[in-house]
Amino acid sequence: MGLEEVVTFLIPTLNERDGIGLVIDEIKSLGFNKIIVVDGNSTDGTAEIAKEKGAKVIYQQGKGKALAIMTGLKHVDTPYVAVIDGDYTYNPADVIKALKMMEDYDEVIVVRGNRKNIPLLNRFGNWVITKMFNILFGTRLKDVLSGFYVLRTNEVKGVNFEAKGFSIEVAISAYLASQSKRIGEVIGDYRARKGESKLKKIQGLKILFDTILLAAKFNPVFLIFVVGSVLLLPGIAILSYVALDYLAYHIFHFVLAFIGFSLFNVGLISLLLSVLALYLKRMEYRLNEKIEGLKRDV
Repeated sequence: MGLEEVVTFLIPTLNERDGIGLVIDEIKSLGFNKIIVVDGNSTDGTAEIAKEKGAKVIYQQGKGKALAIMTGLKHVDTPYVAVIDGDYTYNPADVIKALKMMEDYDEVIVVRGNRKNIPLLNRFGNWVITKMFNILFGTRLKDVLSGFYVLRTNEVKGVNFEAKGFSIEVAISAYLASQSKRIGEVIGDYRARKGESKLKKIQGLKILFDTILLAAKFNPVFLIFVVGSVLLLPGIAILSYVALDYLAYHIFHFVLAFIGFSLFNVGLISLLLSVLALYLKRMEYRLNEKIEGLKRDV
């Protein structure tokens, strides 16, 4: 069976008339004909262009990229699915490198190699979110927010990722990492997009917040202790006030000192336990990954 028979391209779109036709043409020029476009009720003729180019078009019920991808996955019947944005930023030819790695991985992310086409603020936000993801999930990824990645269909089909909008990429990788599935990366091209970007600056903060919520979902003990560690701040503030009042006026506030000391201790212990919970979870991920690897070798 050739590569063109084992993968379906899934393209979520919303008003991408400038790029969608070019993307489909490039995919077809590589010999891939299984293309699903999930359109979020575009008003610029995106769906019509996709149909003319020979793609299967599904009209999305509801809004958001996350829902579009989950909708499209229901219609995939090949072993692998390649999710790619419809704005022409990614080069579909990079799917060949990704597919060659899929024998050993459950997801292969196409890392954006040419960063000059990513706005500076977006570049920084991507770095922060990826670093946070790596810390929380014990991975070593370079670009968790890439809009081009290949998945094993049976690992993600039918899963409710409980994500909205652009958080879907993080949600998919978080789900797979929490299941001790292997995530790999390949370097790919990244071009200037066609048309207007849908990613607003405020959405970067939402993705960061969603990443923390995902960590709480898969490691709730960690979040509890992180919240507890916040008590360090009022504890330090109260103890500082007590110390300054004593040094300046020789007045010692016994009750405040007791409260401040208690808050500081609870916060410090919570902080240490949150670090311990994080490392125990990462150890669990690594151990399960080793077990999965041994199962594949048998």
